Amino acid sequence: MARHVPYDDPGTPDVRSPWRYLWWLVLVQRGRVLAGAWWGSLSMCGLILPPYLISRAVEDGVRGGDRAALLWWCGALLAVAVGLALVFIARHSTMTLVRTDAALRTAQIVVRHVTRLGGVVRRKLSTGELTYLQNGDTARIAHALTSTGPGVGAVVAYVATAVLLVRISPLVAVVVLLGVPVLAVVTGPVLRRLHAVEAEYRQRQGELSSRAGDIVGGLRVLSGIGGKPAFEARFRALSREVIEDGYRVSAWLSWVQALTWGLPALFLAVVTWIVARMVVTGAISIEEMVAVYLYVTTLTVPVAFFMEGADAIPRALVSARRVIDVLRLQPEEKDAEAVPLDVKTGALTVVVSANSALAKDAVERLPGVVADNDDYLFAGTVREAVSVAVHGDHELDEALYAAAAVDIVAALPDGLDSHLESQGRNVSGGQRQRLRLVRALLSEPELLVLVEPTSALDAVTEAAVAKRVRERRLGRTTVVVSSSPLWAGQADQVVHLGSGSKSDP
Repeated sequence: MARHVPYDDPGTPDVRSPWRYLWWLVLVQRGRVLAGAWWGSLSMCGLILPPYLISRAVEDGVRGGDRAALLWWCGALLAVAVGLALVFIARHSTMTLVRTDAALRTAQIVVRHVTRLGGVVRRKLSTGELTYLQNGDTARIAHALTSTGPGVGAVVAYVATAVLLVRISPLVAVVVLLGVPVLAVVTGPVLRRLHAVEAEYRQRQGELSSRAGDIVGGLRVLSGIGGKPAFEARFRALSREVIEDGYRVSAWLSWVQALTWGLPALFLAVVTWIVARMVVTGAISIEEMVAVYLYVTTLTVPVAFFMEGADAIPRALVSARRVIDVLRLQPEEKDAEAVPLDVKTGALTVVVSANSALAKDAVERLPGVVADNDDYLFAGTVREAVSVAVHGDHELDEALYAAAAVDIVAALPDGLDSHLESQGRNVSGGQRQRLRLVRALLSEPELLVLVEPTSALDAVTEAAVAKRVRERRLGRTTVVVSSSPLWAGQADQVVHLGSGSKSDP
């Protein structure tokens, strides 16, 4: 994994299906995945060695009365234990990198695509869905990639153990080989039910997150109309439903976890009973029974990984489906319509149209900075929200004056260092509009496009803003979309879209 994230280029994912997306995550880090599979196979197969060494120590050292052989096999057992510890460390480190790479790469790809989509995201996805996508779904996809390491190792160890058991008893080997399919059949219905209740829980979680965002966004309005108690009651009711769904998920999850470790233990008990009967009948020796018991005991670890993978991979496929559904969203690209808009260089042009969407669409094609009332105001201080570090206090004061926003700063307790909530929720609509205008003016572009910059202001303030913006932008190209006569009175040129006419005041 790169030492520095985000990646310069996270790659182009395969979004044809969830399986293909997961496979793409494997391919982009194939070297690390192969290393994880190697360490996983080595660690799982290494678990078979201690039972083998113990059986040899019992047979050659204890029953054979050979002290040297006993010491030799015990020394080998100690060396294997140390080696296994190192192998497990290497496996865990490698798989941590695999999971982290998958999570970071998925998150960066989603963020990159959502940024490209722009306003489409708000109409297609709720805040709750995006939040869960970046947290829950990303984590599940990353966790499923564990199967590329210990999962592969579990398969190798399972086959190797079966081969060793064939040498002792073909019957026991057949029982072991059939054990995992039987366990899968038993746990399948429980896993399907768990995934169903998790889907319901996730849907309600998304609804709750979206509801919370809507309430916070409209808190000032709700307070003004007295609607807070009603929305609070609805939010609490939905919260209780989410809690109940969470309890149901926990109940089924506890069953899955119990089966994940309980069924392998039951499997071990069945095999032990079979080999004990075989010892009684003389089909195998006591030493072979001990070896079988130790082999199958060790096999509970790979079997547990099988069952964990059977749970993790279907979850990851569902999460991958949600990811690729987002990645398949495309920006809304409409065929451009010819709009007769001729803008004078170095002049203030006011665009008037009965169709505001047509006017906005026309000016957004201009190669300049476009500022409208949908521009985001980030949380922080007022200074941070409207300017960057390169702007000094003098420049900031001039921009505040031009936007008639000096009184806003003066009324705040800490002036420019006062806290501004996300989207300026702690100030009025007209104040937000003027703060956005301050930010646009400070960008100092050669071509500045302002879309309805004073629609929420009173006539006196609007007249002051129009006059001051004209003075500040003198000699540079400025386009304002507004039907206000106060802007038209300051304009060098007025363009009436729809009629195709223009006038020079």
